[in-house]
Amino acid sequence: MELDFISICLFLFNQQNFYPNTALSKIMKKKLYLFIPLILLTLTAILTALEFWFGIMSDKLMFAARWITILSFIAYCIKKRSLTSWILWSIVVGAALGYDYPDLAKSLHPLSQGFIKLVKTIVGPILFSTLVYGIAGHSDLKQVGRMAWKSLVYFYIASTIALFIGLAAINITQAGKGIDMSHVPEIELPDRSSATAASDLKELEGLPEDIHWVFQTTAFFRDSFPENIAKSIYENKVLQIVVFAVIFGIGLALVEEKKRKPLVDFMESLAETMFKYTHIVMYFAPLGVGAAMAYTVGHMGLDILKNLAMLLMTLYAALTVFLLGVLLPIALYFKIPVRKFITAIKEPVSIAFATTSSDAALPLVMTHMEKFGVPRKIVSFVVPTGYSFNLDGTTLYLSLASIFVAQAAGMDLSIGQQLLICLTLMITSKGVAAVPRASLIILIATADQFGLPLFVIAAILGIDELMDMARTSVNVIGNCLASAVIASWEGEFDREKALNYTDDD
Repeated sequence: MELDFISICLFLFNQQNFYPNTALSKIMKKKLYLFIPLILLTLTAILTALEFWFGIMSDKLMFAARWITILSFIAYCIKKRSLTSWILWSIVVGAALGYDYPDLAKSLHPLSQGFIKLVKTIVGPILFSTLVYGIAGHSDLKQVGRMAWKSLVYFYIASTIALFIGLAAINITQAGKGIDMSHVPEIELPDRSSATAASDLKELEGLPEDIHWVFQTTAFFRDSFPENIAKSIYENKVLQIVVFAVIFGIGLALVEEKKRKPLVDFMESLAETMFKYTHIVMYFAPLGVGAAMAYTVGHMGLDILKNLAMLLMTLYAALTVFLLGVLLPIALYFKIPVRKFITAIKEPVSIAFATTSSDAALPLVMTHMEKFGVPRKIVSFVVPTGYSFNLDGTTLYLSLASIFVAQAAGMDLSIGQQLLICLTLMITSKGVAAVPRASLIILIATADQFGLPLFVIAAILGIDELMDMARTSVNVIGNCLASAVIASWEGEFDREKALNYTDDD
């Protein structure tokens, strides 16, 4: 049995003419651009359910239903004139392209890469200019110190809670147990050929295992300092840029007013220019984000979820618990307007979700949070610092994934061993949020250190992009909230401005 999708749609659309004088009919005529897509979406959902349960729909019918519904939302996006609407629509289009035309979708990968490269040109200049201006422009070094320790305390508490939630989630679901690893290919190890990495590995081999964490901690601090700021900006080393900008800003603040003012004015002008530059670049977001989603689905396919659905569901459930059980109470405690906050972050979070890169969302995070009522001097300090220290989603994922690897390999780890692995991951994961799927490399390095079988990690590769979307989004949400929390803690959060926030692109 096959149903005529177009005939069903035409029949339903004509029903509004039966009662031309009713209030419902008037509303539907006025907002036809919204009701038609909703009706089509409902019908497509019904047809999809029938196909899933009974297999009575043809592939052609489902293809037509899918694309007619997607295309019907174009009028809604045009009417809304919202960049967020276009981004969300492009994500759906990308997913459909990846499913129906996987080869074409894979060929769109350069578009997403080009968009991310374009966005990365913003990161270095905007971080440097806003941080330096935020410190030197106000000359309140005591406040900078207060923001630093308050931010680090907040980051430490949030990351630790995320770590334990991930640990508890994987131990409850036992997602890694009973997996058949016989068909998992060997994983290709990450490139460790750099001189620094080779030197570190050689030094680690000569140290007792029980003090490896000391070396890793000191190595982390070493890598926080730039040897060449131009190189750090070129390589988007966020933490190194932050360290240089903070020290530079403090030095500039100590210079006498006459000599300080020209450079401070230049930094303010550069920051404003980069915000306008960001506004222009974001017009390309729907194209880049849609291409990223198309490549993801086309490269992976949808069937890959069958084998690792439990792991994926565990991660999403754990992240949901973290959002609702940790971040939401924090927002309520500090009296952050939750609905307006969601409105402010939905655009940068949607970009982070589709591109799996916090870098791509950084410019919008800073502009939207400033518009939300967080002073620029706080946004420019807390958000970049959080990109290295406040990786809630990544920390949760790493604790969950590492125990999953051990479970899949049939290894029974004690609570003490699990905590040691997770604490090591929390230290070594700093600064990876800006790089798509860099956390997988951290996971491989840590698994190698603790004797976990590396070939098991290959099983995660199939769904790692879907997992990266979720953890990167939570990283961005956590850093947005952190800026509002620190502003409220400092008594400088403009609640009236937040309550009047509007989503006008």
